[in-house]
Amino acid sequence: MTKALKGVRILDFTHVQSGPTCTQLLAWFGADVIKVERPGVGDITRGQLQDIPNVDSLYFTMLNHNKRSITLDTKNPKGKEVLTALIRKCDVLVENFGPGVLDRMGFPWEKIQAINPKMIVASIKGFGPGPYEDCKVYENVAQCTGGAASTTGFRDGLPLVTGAQIGDSGTGLHLALGIVTALYQRTHSGKGQRVTAAMQDGVLNLARVKLRDQQRLAHGPLKEYSQFGEGIPFGDAVPRAGNDSGGGQPGRILKCKGWETDPNAYIYFITQAPVWEKICDVIGEPTWKTHPDYAKPPARLPRLNEIFARIEQWTMTKSKFEAMEILNKDDIPCGPILSMKEIAEDQSLRATGTVVEVDHPTRGKYVSVGNPIKLSDSPSEVLRSPLLGEHTDEILRQVLGFSDHQVAEIHDSGALDPPRKQAAE
Repeated sequence: MTKALKGVRILDFTHVQSGPTCTQLLAWFGADVIKVERPGVGDITRGQLQDIPNVDSLYFTMLNHNKRSITLDTKNPKGKEVLTALIRKCDVLVENFGPGVLDRMGFPWEKIQAINPKMIVASIKGFGPGPYEDCKVYENVAQCTGGAASTTGFRDGLPLVTGAQIGDSGTGLHLALGIVTALYQRTHSGKGQRVTAAMQDGVLNLARVKLRDQQRLAHGPLKEYSQFGEGIPFGDAVPRAGNDSGGGQPGRILKCKGWETDPNAYIYFITQAPVWEKICDVIGEPTWKTHPDYAKPPARLPRLNEIFARIEQWTMTKSKFEAMEILNKDDIPCGPILSMKEIAEDQSLRATGTVVEVDHPTRGKYVSVGNPIKLSDSPSEVLRSPLLGEHTDEILRQVLGFSDHQVAEIHDSGALDPPRKQAAE
């Protein structure tokens, strides 16, 4: 079965998380991703957060599946020749360097376009054009500057960042869509173009419901927020709302049986209006279906603390999975708080390829995420990440068509090896 992106070749200059997320997704869809790494060092994450000495870390392996690795010193004259040849042979160059790095390497957009007019150059930066465009950005900085942190947490506590990597991985996913879109446009225009995704922009896109609420706030209080029911005035900016639902239907995280010893024995419960009467029956409060204080959503808003406290009395008599089974029979929206251990062991997620087990030559078997996007005619296969420089000669010969003599010359030039330290005289 043909892969969706078969025939597309990606020159991958990305590192750490945001860029590798993007290029890994393209590789899962069948693109030939050639990861360019510094000789002797490689992507810095190979050595970060190592749990096994002298073995590529899970940080690296889980972000670089299905890729080929070539080591290349781009400061070396022969290295620049190899890079120029790769640009001619590839469709997309992806980078998440700091601002100006590609230019300082001697490959600004204008030169790349001259080498290969069809080349798409895709970049992840921290900020778009403006006062902060030269600033260095990491995951938590992006969450803070993109509006997510100011609206996450409880209103009487500090702003919080989320464990989901919405700055790094989120922006990588945005960039992947931009690349595929540019590739499609190229089928009509025949020309390459630049694609950029700023981490601040990506976080804001994912936090758009809070920008929605900022505008609603100008016209009155946000009635679905818990503080409205508690009579606490709103300020001039969207507040932190704890675990309130962002969709307008009141929701909370409630304790389930075993919460005293299990930090994840909880369930998210939404009191959706269309199933309110079913909720009343399940928790044993049938009179609430007609009582003027509870029958209609506006009447319930000032009483949400009381209502959820009563629902929690019921959920505490059930495990989170028992509660979910009972509630789903009546289409009552809910979801158990699943730990990473439970997710890693979930057989249904393994059956769909969302969670996969990968075998690595030095690490052995490990669990990783698979492609979250499923195509019926292009199923994804998750292949292990490459060892540093594993495919260097293969790429030189098969992709660039270099002869044995040319490959030997490149090796002799030092372009593929770590810089040699000069011996002290």
